[in-house]
Amino acid sequence: MYQDHLIIDGLQYCNWNRAYFEQLKESGVTAIHATLVYHETARETLTRFAEWNLLFEQNPDLIMPVMSMSDVVKAKAEGKVGVFFGAQNCSPLDDEIGMVEVMRKQGLLIMQLTYNNQSLLATGCYEKNDSGITRFGKQVIEEMNRVGMVIDMSHSAERSTLETIDLSSRPICISHANPSSAHAALRNKSDTVIRALAERGGLLGFSLYPFHLPDGSDCTLERFCSLIADTAEMVGIDRLAIGSDLCLNQPQSVLEWMRNGRWSKSLDFGEGSANNSGWPAALPWFPDSSGMKNIFKGLRDKGFSETETAKILGGNWIEFLDAGLKPAE
Repeated sequence: MYQDHLIIDGLQYCNWNRAYFEQLKESGVTAIHATLVYHETARETLTRFAEWNLLFEQNPDLIMPVMSMSDVVKAKAEGKVGVFFGAQNCSPLDDEIGMVEVMRKQGLLIMQLTYNNQSLLATGCYEKNDSGITRFGKQVIEEMNRVGMVIDMSHSAERSTLETIDLSSRPICISHANPSSAHAALRNKSDTVIRALAERGGLLGFSLYPFHLPDGSDCTLERFCSLIADTAEMVGIDRLAIGSDLCLNQPQSVLEWMRNGRWSKSLDFGEGSANNSGWPAALPWFPDSSGMKNIFKGLRDKGFSETETAKILGGNWIEFLDAGLKPAE
């Protein structure tokens, strides 16, 4: 049964408040990977940590911080939702290699090397030319491996992603993206990337963001589960997970911050357009606390066993993170 398992959503950036924490608890989700920052500097990142510390203090009956996978097990036992943090860009490093360890000790467990654009580490998926991993990027990859910070290449371009998979001594994740063979969004990943990721023990989290799905907001639960089934045929069950990319109840200003940060004077619309610049309509089967339960049932209906379904909805994240977050010996 769904409620018997550890359920992990591998990426969210929702409007964090008590009402949403109550909804998360009702959903049966055991833990979420919450985006802490996008374009924030190191100092601003510390403020985000402080804001979350206050949320933990104010809502101890609903949420708790996660620093290791044992905390996820504890959250399940106590009926709470565990929260672990990631950065969707390398901005918190402030161009300083020592910030990798500093941020890891603060509780930043996962970091993307780039968010859509070229960074000092790698090339983003929206750039025309992918120059691969930079000199600084190679050192950051090595340092992340050393301190036990998981590398995420969800918003990175193809060559940069493949080079990272090869350069990293530890498996990496793509926490929230889909196969480009199903929908040719700029941020989705080729079969070449997905196979390379899986061969090195990495993890792909399927995204529910409509711009990354076939048929967009009209994508059915059955079609989404077929997408997972097709990928499982290619790389196996153990390399697949969910990273919903859910941004529930966020205002337009948050979407513009994600897309534009401080780098652009004009609006960049990402996968949208000037005529479709807002949040896409939510999937009708993933609107509220029933979303992950619906996926659980959808995968079972697709022919996955309960054990296989539980792995995709949380077990694979547990195994991957348990190994990836331990500092190198």
